[in-house]
Amino acid sequence: MTDNTNTNSIVILGASGAVGSEALKTLLANNNVHQLTLLGRTPISGIKKDNVYQHKINVSKPDSYQEFIPGHDIAICTLGVGEPSKISKEEFLKIDKEAVLEFAKACKKSGVRHFELLASVGISPKSSSFYLRAKGELVAALKALAFDRLSIFQPSMILTPTNRYGISQAIVLKVFPLLKPFLIGNLRKYRGIPVSVLGQSMAENIFIAGKDYEILQWDQFYSIIDKSNKIENH
Repeated sequence: MTDNTNTNSIVILGASGAVGSEALKTLLANNNVHQLTLLGRTPISGIKKDNVYQHKINVSKPDSYQEFIPGHDIAICTLGVGEPSKISKEEFLKIDKEAVLEFAKACKKSGVRHFELLASVGISPKSSSFYLRAKGELVAALKALAFDRLSIFQPSMILTPTNRYGISQAIVLKVFPLLKPFLIGNLRKYRGIPVSVLGQSMAENIFIAGKDYEILQWDQFYSIIDKSNKIENH
């Protein structure tokens, strides 16, 4: 089952990031999107479509964007710190947890039915890792909001075509693909995922029927794209 009617109104927070930009690219090419609203700290240049609206906001101040959410039934959030270890834990929480939760609350209040979040594999409110625990607590709070549908995307290493963060990422981008043959069975969820695949799967998932609460990992990313291609070619 899929929603192919031209009634999908989508609001995105974080569309200028690596994953968000890939999701945006997919949505811009989809004729089933009625309205696409982009909220961010800096407008994205080069977009010339009548159904796309951009608003410059302060992600930490809901008052700066609340008025732009009503009328949307789907929200995609890819907001997050690229290198959490480079900032304080307090700043990480402010962006990756608090700002995202406030956005979700505003979405729920405005009638958004389906909320998608870019998270990470291994998150848990009980994790010993500060970062994974914070994300796990965030997801628990999102579940409590009771959206009609909540989709949590949990990638492992996100593989970008270029090095964005220096020598450590350069090493990871070289080594991680080599580990794929060894990550089998229950370890498949830890495989690196190309950013283009992840972003596309977040975009395509909104057109495919899903559960009220769903966790999506490596296998599901590819499954979503495969289902979408079959629908388009039908």
